[in-house]
Amino acid sequence: MPQIDFRALFETLPSPHMVLDRDLCFVEANLAYQRVTERTRDQLIGGNIFDLFPNPGEGGRRLRDSFERVLATGQPDTLALIPYAIALPVSRGGGFEMRFWSAVHTPLFDEGGQVAYILQNTVDVTEIQRLKDMAFGPAGALDAPLESATHLYQRAQELQETNLILVEETNQIRNLFMQAPGFMAVLIGPDFVFRLVNNAYQNLIGGRAVIGRPLAEALPELEGQAFQNILHDVMVTGQPYLGQAASVMLQRQAEGPPEERFVDFIYQPILDARGAPWGVFVEGSDVTDRVRAERQQKLLLDELNHRVKNTLATVQAIAAQTLRTTASPAAFRESFEARLLALSATHDLLTQSVWQGAPLEDVILMELRPHGVERYQLEGPEVALSPAETLTLGLVFHELVTNAAKYGALSTSEGCVRVRWQVRDQDGRRLELTWSEEGGPKVSPPTRQGFGSRLIERSLQGDIDGEARLDFDEGGLKCHLRMRLQAQQTGDAAAA
Repeated sequence: MPQIDFRALFETLPSPHMVLDRDLCFVEANLAYQRVTERTRDQLIGGNIFDLFPNPGEGGRRLRDSFERVLATGQPDTLALIPYAIALPVSRGGGFEMRFWSAVHTPLFDEGGQVAYILQNTVDVTEIQRLKDMAFGPAGALDAPLESATHLYQRAQELQETNLILVEETNQIRNLFMQAPGFMAVLIGPDFVFRLVNNAYQNLIGGRAVIGRPLAEALPELEGQAFQNILHDVMVTGQPYLGQAASVMLQRQAEGPPEERFVDFIYQPILDARGAPWGVFVEGSDVTDRVRAERQQKLLLDELNHRVKNTLATVQAIAAQTLRTTASPAAFRESFEARLLALSATHDLLTQSVWQGAPLEDVILMELRPHGVERYQLEGPEVALSPAETLTLGLVFHELVTNAAKYGALSTSEGCVRVRWQVRDQDGRRLELTWSEEGGPKVSPPTRQGFGSRLIERSLQGDIDGEARLDFDEGGLKCHLRMRLQAQQTGDAAAA
């Protein structure tokens, strides 16, 4: 189990705590005590409590009696209600302010079992007492020696009941704070020491223990990012700061790299009674999923615009080339529609993968499958094509299959098409593919280059950094394709 840092725990306790030695001199005081007494730790440590906070009246006498009972008996002692004037600093005009306290004094023992220190936990109940005075009249009788024990007991009970209600309300507020869907934290002092963090904040930073630690120590990866400067400005100016979709790099896993998150947040200064900032309240939401979704949406829209333009340019080129190579409107319509259908089929294949690409084998089978499984043989490893490669090769294989069906191996009952491919180079990125036709009519070189030949050669050269060579072998057409792949390759050899 991890060791508890009791020093940090003591410092961050929400109620005032301090420790006195047997001479009633301060040896420790937490931040809440320093704040409520408006004294720094250096001003307190080593000083006698009655020198620093003199009270010659009944309140001072009862406090001293309580300390002496603890030292004499070794038993805790409680003061349900004690009036005690606190000296105000010069910055607030000097003088004294009467405050009312509820205090518990607990003995701390040395190795020999003797009381060495006294731990005091106080609760400032001044506002509660003032409300009671307004409702029932002044309670000045505390300094009157004739006040009855019954009256004191009754008032102590009332105060205890009020304190229990306050504790319950405080716990409810703390539970709401911890369970709030947005992240929250309280940073105090010039070093921005973590005082409170809720569950959402812990989730944001990877569950690290930050309570009682300065920001620079607790989240060192923030060094060089803008957040520390912003916090400093909030503490200096006392003005809040609002950030939207701000990028922050956080070490959310101990051994992992910094992870980029996006947050909407506000830094709200925490002011004291004089209006001076002494801390910052941090509140916000992790909007990483929203920002990434918005970016993905923009990327998809940009990609869609790009693809629409490319598709229209492809259709325009197909129409122009088909028109130049057909003798009649009927022939033009037949060829043009066939090529558009091939382009549409390739788009359908890409749509199934949300335009992430398609397997090479699926692109080939899309054209060959209608001719029957006995008319073709495929052999090669799994190859993942990018969207651009899928569109280009879809049109290339459409032209090869169309030519084979009209003039080549697929135009006879005995013909067959064999397609073999492999991926070469150490980086596994160079595709080499051979299309071979067998058993068809005798082949002779064409007297002029048709649209299909031009499409095959120029598409590979212009669109996907490839090349194609057509061999009009007497036994059947052969097409050799070479191209550098863009997509990540996976899988081993597959045959169909």
